[in-house]
Amino acid sequence: MADTTQPAFVVLGGGPAGLAAAYKLSQCGWKDVAVLERGSRVGGNAGSFVLDGIPVDFGSHRLHPVCPPPVMADIRRLLGDDLLNRPRHGRIRLRGRWVHFPLKPFDLLTRLPASFIGGVAWDAVRKPFTHDPGPPSFASILERGLGRTICRDFYFPYAQKIWGLAPEALDPEQAKRRVSNSSLGKMVRKVLGALPGMKRPGAGRFFYPRHGYGQISDALSAAAASSGARLHLNTNVTGVTVEDGRVRSVEASVDGQTRVFPCTYVLSTIPVSVLARLVRTAGPVAPLDAVRQLQQRSMVLVYLTLDIDQFTEFDAHYFPETAIRISRLSEPKNYSLTVAPGRTVLCAELPCAQDDPEWSMTEEELGALVVRDLETAGLGPVPHVTRVDTRRLPHAYPLYTKGYREAFDAIDHWVGNISGLVTFGRQGLFAHDNTHHTMAMAYALVDCLGTDGSFDHQSWARARKSFEHHVVED
Repeated sequence: MADTTQPAFVVLGGGPAGLAAAYKLSQCGWKDVAVLERGSRVGGNAGSFVLDGIPVDFGSHRLHPVCPPPVMADIRRLLGDDLLNRPRHGRIRLRGRWVHFPLKPFDLLTRLPASFIGGVAWDAVRKPFTHDPGPPSFASILERGLGRTICRDFYFPYAQKIWGLAPEALDPEQAKRRVSNSSLGKMVRKVLGALPGMKRPGAGRFFYPRHGYGQISDALSAAAASSGARLHLNTNVTGVTVEDGRVRSVEASVDGQTRVFPCTYVLSTIPVSVLARLVRTAGPVAPLDAVRQLQQRSMVLVYLTLDIDQFTEFDAHYFPETAIRISRLSEPKNYSLTVAPGRTVLCAELPCAQDDPEWSMTEEELGALVVRDLETAGLGPVPHVTRVDTRRLPHAYPLYTKGYREAFDAIDHWVGNISGLVTFGRQGLFAHDNTHHTMAMAYALVDCLGTDGSFDHQSWARARKSFEHHVVED
């Protein structure tokens, strides 16, 4: 890409991926690094804010023990004693009953209906004699691996709720990237791993920052800034100028004023479909048909402040049942151990499309919807709600519709032909990845830079190949 010894870097997006890149660039001694973030604070969908004295996140977030050692070492160093080691303590509602999540052998045997356990056992017995249930799809891959009972009671209704599509309409890659226990054998091994003497290191636990998940991004931002990186908040990117096949500058709107950031590299974590529309070039333009094919699932987050110390002892509840509209409920105090006597906050996740009625509901309507769902799930009566707050995420999940891969590859190929333009991270690579995955991407990207400012394309291609093995940890 660049032959200069003093490259200028512009990072698009101030989430964990973009901030990790800025942090590593500044640690490597690169002096001209700017991060452009549209929001008023860093973190993006992995950020935090405070409601009624309680740190809350944009949904339920955890740092998993499988975090790559270099990433974990930096987070530990940056957060110190604020990085809490917490037990996983959630539950899933199946056939009207609650089972612990992560799954535990004794809990499964005593709480699930005999008909469910019998159905799973029968699925296992007949699996060698069962043909693939249909053309390759999310549905066929999972039903072949897990059997009809688990799929029909949990994965299929939950998938339709989260992504808004029938499981048969989702690409097989959705199963590969989103379901770590994609076979009965894997699921049994993971359940048995909860038994004493068989636990893997870190199993059943997670790490969480004392002041909310966004503290990871805050710490990365502060560390990068202390080494010379510049962070620009409330900065809306309006164009990326390409001349002679090479990036030259980024144009952005800052407080109503247009500002130009000359650069050698643009490292983009914003949605790749958005990036494609921002590039200004006299060369080949973005394949707009492919851009239109890449779809995102949106989400409304509904926060209820209750006038009690604690709603339940559980950190998260999962609701696969279609009669319940929300997909997951978390209680942030149970993650961070925040001391806030007499009040707690619940965060309900409501996946939807932006043309669905839920997207435009008022806070009062959304609060009433969540209360109804909780009472339907047997979690009522809900204590007095003193406040309802909402946040809307336009880009919550990439949708792996059939044919999405061809569309992404077309855009990715076009981006790859622009010298100095690199996409990475959850949004940049249209991936479902966890925070530790996206930070590992950033580290790998910076490792591809030579001391002379050149970029090793072959090393980046190998790194990109390794990213395809990422599986989301729930």
